Amino acid sequence: MNSIADSEDSTGSEVGNKAETGTRRCGLVAIVGKPNVGKSTLLNALVGQKISITSRKAQTTRHRITGMRTQGATQFVFVDTPGFQTRHNNALNRSLNKTVMGAVGDVDLILYVVEAGMFNQADAKVLALLNKDIPTLLVANKLDTVNRRADIAPWLQEMQQRHPFAEFVPMSAKNAKDIERLLGICEKYLPEQDWWYAEDELTDRSEKFLASETVREKLFRLTGDELPYTSTVVIDKFEEEAGRKGQKRLVRIAATIVVEREGHKAMVIGDKGERIKRIGTETRVELEKLMDAKVFLELWVKVRSGWADDEARVRSFGYE
Repeated sequence: MNSIADSEDSTGSEVGNKAETGTRRCGLVAIVGKPNVGKSTLLNALVGQKISITSRKAQTTRHRITGMRTQGATQFVFVDTPGFQTRHNNALNRSLNKTVMGAVGDVDLILYVVEAGMFNQADAKVLALLNKDIPTLLVANKLDTVNRRADIAPWLQEMQQRHPFAEFVPMSAKNAKDIERLLGICEKYLPEQDWWYAEDELTDRSEKFLASETVREKLFRLTGDELPYTSTVVIDKFEEEAGRKGQKRLVRIAATIVVEREGHKAMVIGDKGERIKRIGTETRVELEKLMDAKVFLELWVKVRSGWADDEARVRSFGYE
């Protein structure tokens, strides 16, 4: 019997109360859904710290990003995936879809994220990828945007007819109680086994990778819908120096923002260089918090026409 986890219910505080029992759990949880449905925001909330970039712009996440949360006797290993691409059949999108397919094929639990009360063709294409033998939770995100909660019940019944969901979880990724409740639900589906990572680890991605993602987030946030999503960021230099006695280490980063046209380059640089300066400043401030270090950042902009259609160049820029 499938169950609906009510949003106004308990906080899931039972998560972690089993620490004293000695029974450890650990498993992979894939977060999937169409572009811009809130997967990265959900991952950051579940991990408890920002490790995946967020933007109003669709198709922001491009890599399989793993985030860990160890709570009590349970270690959750979350995999955030790119939104499944249905519009442009270029080399970049084929790479992104390959990443999605790889992520959902070998996990213990799938969180299928949709906007509460909504379901369209893009949602359906992602749902069609899911293995019905892997337990899947329907995460009805952005519940805070629904005016009448009573309208959700018939929608949930419709969704159950589309896929044999193990449970329904109406929620908002911005609500801390909802996040705790979701963790409590996920815990039941993870196998009893030892942890894979140290208790204090949050991600398997390097600081170099997080640097490129942070630059890309600020790039998209500060250019809005003007800049095509095919723009990317390449880290040219990442060097560390030990800090003097009592001071933080110094991280020197040089990064190139790659765009497809000269007009896009001018857009990124902005009037008298103001936009790229702001991109650099906001990136540096965030990286200093993430890395607990003093960061020196240089940014450049280069034009590489047609890179998203070039298989070799897509791979050279770090896409699988």
